[in-house]
Amino acid sequence: MNQGFYLFFLLALLAEIIGTVSGFGSSILFVPLASLFIDFKLVLGITAVFHVFSNLSKIFLFQKGIDKTIALKLGIPAVIFVILGAILTQFVPLKEIELSMNLIILALTIFLISGAGKNIQQTNINLYTGGIISGFLAGLIGTGGAIRGITLAAFGLEKDVFIATSALIDLGVDSSRAVVYIVQGYFLQEHLILIPFLIVIAFLGSYIGKKVLSYIPEKYFHYVVLGVIGTISILQTIQYFKS
Repeated sequence: MNQGFYLFFLLALLAEIIGTVSGFGSSILFVPLASLFIDFKLVLGITAVFHVFSNLSKIFLFQKGIDKTIALKLGIPAVIFVILGAILTQFVPLKEIELSMNLIILALTIFLISGAGKNIQQTNINLYTGGIISGFLAGLIGTGGAIRGITLAAFGLEKDVFIATSALIDLGVDSSRAVVYIVQGYFLQEHLILIPFLIVIAFLGSYIGKKVLSYIPEKYFHYVVLGVIGTISILQTIQYFKS
């Protein structure tokens, strides 16, 4: 196991803690960070597998309730379109996927900081639309948690219900795209050694995140997280045009 994977584990733990606290999931921070050190398609494959354990840990730790109606209406279209997005990664050039990821994440960051996401209404159409967009982006660029988070926020769910419902939806999304990525060779047999580490990191990060969540006002922490994410996206976009 090379040095890149040890850095991967550290980033995964940090992203899992922040993702739990922020409610957006770890991939919005982890994918752009990890792609600085590891091949992007490998990042997609490992992240999908990692997120399966991450979601299971959140469902276990936040057991106050899951809104099944919202989970189905948002989750079913998300699972369908994540498969489509994941398949397309085989045909879209790697550099273009990375650039798209950074531009979309930067746009989402600006959107969230501006507060525009608060204007989303509690309608079935918005649930279906949020599921389609978040699923497709998760499959194509590795992260769709921000879109799902924006959509769920409109329904005023309690913090624990929000995280557990989001995790249940994400479990279906990540399980589906993980299968596609494995078939496409993004996660190989040689990477199976990573699974025990990913399980430990997922549960440890979610547990620490839950503890932190009880002390830090979520609304302020979101802005710090978004600032970091936005900065990373800008730096990676600049790097793309320099290369």
